[in-house]
Amino acid sequence: MKNIFVIGAGRSATTLIGYFLEHAEEQDWHLTVGDISAELCEKKISGHPRGRAIAFDVFNAAQRKEEISKADIIVSMLPASMHVEVAKECVELGKHLTTASYISKEMKALNDAAQAKGLTLLNETGLDPGIDHLSAMKLIDEIRNDGGEIKHFESFTGGLVAPESDDNPWHYKFTWNPRNVVLASQGGAVKFIHNGKHKYIPYHRVFRRTEYITIEGQGEFEGYANRDSLSYVEVYGLHDVKTLYRGTLRKPGFSRSWDVFVQLGMTDDSYVMEGSETMTNRDFVNSFLPFSLRDNVELKLRAMLKLDQDDRLMQKLQWLGIFDKVVIGLKNATPAQMLQHILEQKWSMRPDDKDMIVMWHKVGFVKNGKKFVTESSMVVKGDDQENTAMSKTVGYTLAIATRMILENRITERGVLLPLSKGVYEPVLEELKKNGIAFNEKTYQVEEFTT
Repeated sequence: MKNIFVIGAGRSATTLIGYFLEHAEEQDWHLTVGDISAELCEKKISGHPRGRAIAFDVFNAAQRKEEISKADIIVSMLPASMHVEVAKECVELGKHLTTASYISKEMKALNDAAQAKGLTLLNETGLDPGIDHLSAMKLIDEIRNDGGEIKHFESFTGGLVAPESDDNPWHYKFTWNPRNVVLASQGGAVKFIHNGKHKYIPYHRVFRRTEYITIEGQGEFEGYANRDSLSYVEVYGLHDVKTLYRGTLRKPGFSRSWDVFVQLGMTDDSYVMEGSETMTNRDFVNSFLPFSLRDNVELKLRAMLKLDQDDRLMQKLQWLGIFDKVVIGLKNATPAQMLQHILEQKWSMRPDDKDMIVMWHKVGFVKNGKKFVTESSMVVKGDDQENTAMSKTVGYTLAIATRMILENRITERGVLLPLSKGVYEPVLEELKKNGIAFNEKTYQVEEFTT
């Protein structure tokens, strides 16, 4: 029997846990799920005879060591900052590890020790990062193996609300961690390559430098740049590429509207606002606007942002309730925390809402002196608020990769990304069986356009 220990039973773990339990009997697995909330674990295990639910505190060193020592492989669904202590314990005790998070410097530093012990610490194997790596490397390898020379690479992913649940003027709801949405693209200039030139976008301009993307069968989206596309030159081996750009998808109009919050300073998480617990939504907005004895908050905002009287952007802001005299009630809060609280009142998913994941790649290449473009897109919808598209795309990907390590189908050792054919080919194949598949089309062009 193989013992799997999943740490963390949040929303993204639903499909992951379900996959392990579904295959537990045939694969002779036993699953332990640990979370600070034992009740949440019990709900996810749902009485399965091959499942065990426990209250687990990752900061309890004795418990952490005891539970990891019992398992053959650990799946960490913890926040990224908490993975390293688990990883160190895995290396010390000789256990494999999988996560869906970006590899940190601290995780990368464990590579030699993991290799010496014959261990696989597989990271970035969820949605984004994860499916983006798998699908991108499949395209890149296929084009190269067919004699193509890649010159252009774009990749966008969006966690969105499904069309049937899209009922607000922003065409957006929180389908994943709201805090990450509010803090998106902060932490230094966005970097990418365009037509052979390095480009940089400071945070205050990110949401006004967007591009429109049409995805067959899904309509039009807009994309804004992610933080650092340059690192993917090395990750994907795209050293000769002339354009490399990774970004996030939203419905058209979102970015211009979101930019209001950026320009006002509402997404800043670096300082605490005095008197935040007594502020109303209206007070919060007014705290970022100039003083005036004559003009009200709406007029001051419109003047500061140079909005015309009939600009529909004001309707979006009014719909959010940011001008309402409703007390926010957060003590010692940062602007970002205050904004998140306001947005959660209107952007939270209802019980019957469905989310949607959209991923799109565009690869331009030269073959036999001619220029071609391959577009590849994936669309996944959630079933409900338990079996969300986010849970499916993260959970299936990580579970399948974990299974492959247990079956010795992944034999690479050390701190890894899912980039090799031996990983992406079987994982993508099984994802397809679970309704997660890409549609591809290739066509000739005169020039590569962004």
